Amino acid sequence: MGRGRVELKRIENKINRQVTFAKRRNGLLKKAYELSVLCDAEVALIVFSSRGKLYEFSSNSMAKTLEKYQKSSFSGPDQTVVKKQEDELVQRSRHEFLRLKERVDSLQRIQRNLLGDDLVGLKIEELHVLEEQLDTSLKQIRSTRTEHMMSELHGLQERERKLHSDNRELKKRLDELNPMGAYEHAAAGANFLGYGHPDQLSSPHGKPFFQPLDCEPTLQIGFHPDQMAGCSVATYMPTAWLP
Repeated sequence: MGRGRVELKRIENKINRQVTFAKRRNGLLKKAYELSVLCDAEVALIVFSSRGKLYEFSSNSMAKTLEKYQKSSFSGPDQTVVKKQEDELVQRSRHEFLRLKERVDSLQRIQRNLLGDDLVGLKIEELHVLEEQLDTSLKQIRSTRTEHMMSELHGLQERERKLHSDNRELKKRLDELNPMGAYEHAAAGANFLGYGHPDQLSSPHGKPFFQPLDCEPTLQIGFHPDQMAGCSVATYMPTAWLP
């Protein structure tokens, strides 16, 4: 009894669908192989399963076959337009590259000139322009340096004012805690060095060591009688006694 025609529609049963796919896939790959051998044809077959698994067959390199297919498919009038656009894009890219390369070379040459190199081939006008550029750059550098120095100076002055303020505040607090401490410390230092005021140096009996005289001393060379005013006779020593 002959086999009936199979209705072409999706097989709902999952297992039957997978079995049918495996059988027909193998048959399709076999037919593609036979076609390539019997007819000397270049055959490329690509199959993806429902799960995304790849099955392929190629009588030649798959990449070469696909490249050949792409060239054959786009070899009409549109291909000429695409190729022309590609050539124009390549030409514009080449011009842009040359322009940027020339710009880079010019900037490098200017940099060398600013550093003092490659000055032999420059003209008087170019040297004058280069000198002006260097002067302008030097002025800007000096101005920036001055601004930094002034900023640092203001910072130091502000710090100095803060330190003076803190010092005055500490001194005020010390004076509040010990009002006589500062005076006693200064007097002790002066007495220790021997530079204290005579009024601050006293004897063990509480009297000052040094007392002011009521009159000038009488032991003088070239003494005149007018200088005796206000002095006692007992303190007078004649100059004739001197050797």
